[in-house]
Amino acid sequence: MSISEDTLSTWSKGPSQTESERCTNAELAVRKAIKAFPELHDLDISVFAQGSYRARTNVRQKSDVDICVRYNGSFFPNYPTSISGDDLGHVDSSFTFSDFKGLVQLALEDYFGEDGVTRGNKAFQIHENTYRIGTDVVPTFEHRRYTGEENADGSDQFIRGVAFKPDKGNVIYNWPQQTYDNGVNRNTSTGRTYKRVIRILKRLRGRMLDEGLSEAEPVPSFLIECLVWNAEVEAFSHDTYRAVVRHVIADLWNRTRVDTDCKEWGEVNELKYLFRAAQPWTRQHANSFLQAAWDYIGYK
Repeated sequence: MSISEDTLSTWSKGPSQTESERCTNAELAVRKAIKAFPELHDLDISVFAQGSYRARTNVRQKSDVDICVRYNGSFFPNYPTSISGDDLGHVDSSFTFSDFKGLVQLALEDYFGEDGVTRGNKAFQIHENTYRIGTDVVPTFEHRRYTGEENADGSDQFIRGVAFKPDKGNVIYNWPQQTYDNGVNRNTSTGRTYKRVIRILKRLRGRMLDEGLSEAEPVPSFLIECLVWNAEVEAFSHDTYRAVVRHVIADLWNRTRVDTDCKEWGEVNELKYLFRAAQPWTRQHANSFLQAAWDYIGYK
């Protein structure tokens, strides 16, 4: 099989206007649901889009919306070995993450109806309808990764992110703002080709899944974004999508053949390693997918 330049060009495009409007409607509906619920109304809460929807790396006919509902009155901390929470005067809050997640569930069910909401291990799924797209709502606390340094005003320095505890499993830490900012900067520096290549590879993975290619199974959307993030910048300078994608896949395949060549790679946020034990994927998964993608496109 050989994927044409015209097909790759089509795959590079974002969602249609109608899909985009349904995504926006979903985001606005979640904001209204949280604001309207009395037990949440007076709390310090930030509601914002994250993931591929916010980054505009979602693809046509596969659009989704990921909304973070972050409570800013409590936080999950990480400390360097030199200090502890006691050193900084931190005490556990009586308002637990479980309490907050329970209130978010009630707010969503009150607004969308119990049949319109499904509680998952990590997020609540809001079912789609003709007006809005399906939506994942992730309740979180603020996350603070303390550096052990002080700011100019004497306050303790930390990197801000989000964190949540699944119903089953350990606390998960994410950095949506840093992921967004780094993606915007890379997209600008590559003449907007960076995000187009991400969409192409996501559409390619979807096609491979539809045809039963097992190499595409363990490679989620976010891993594709992180792989493209780690491609050498020169790969995005070619004049055609076939040439750009060829360079990206070849570069990434070569550097994921052995652990030593990619062990320092990070997620797009550059605050979490891409291939370490805590991740749900492996370097071998990525390498096998890249080989299968190369063959599927029809490169020689």
